[in-house]
Amino acid sequence: MDLTPYVDKLSAELAVAAEAGGEEARALAERLIAPLDSAVRLTLLEALSSAADEITRDLAPGSVELRLRGREPSFMVTPPPANDPFVDSAPPAAAAPPAVLDADDGTMARINVRLPEQLKARIEEAAAKEKVSANVWLVRAAATVLDSTSARRAARGDRIGGQQFTGWVR
Repeated sequence: MDLTPYVDKLSAELAVAAEAGGEEARALAERLIAPLDSAVRLTLLEALSSAADEITRDLAPGSVELRLRGREPSFMVTPPPANDPFVDSAPPAAAAPPAVLDADDGTMARINVRLPEQLKARIEEAAAKEKVSANVWLVRAAATVLDSTSARRAARGDRIGGQQFTGWVR
């Protein structure tokens, strides 16, 4: 994605606005346009990154990543896997709806996890095979496991937080 047209348009708009202020304002605008180029690009990248995060939350366990090559951003879209190894062979009727990771809340939480080195290496290898970051891979794995666990509980009639018993007691 080429950001240059957007940066150029903003520079042109600044020049037009400066014309209304006279010669001194126009000269100031000309001096400001070059330094603003980097700031505008950074702001656009932050907006694109936030959009990618928001889309990823709605697409989980799929993802959208913003990648930067040189000065040009590009998007990497990874759809949810069709055949998920974490989901058992439950009938389709018992399947849980797709995970929406807190779509109303735009905040992200950080968690520190200590992993055995071998497990970390396996996670990084699996993420590399799917061409996603280890973080994205772990978020997908957690969402998938939680959704499949909820589906299994619903299929068995279990209640969260306890066990269900039937029969007579003396």
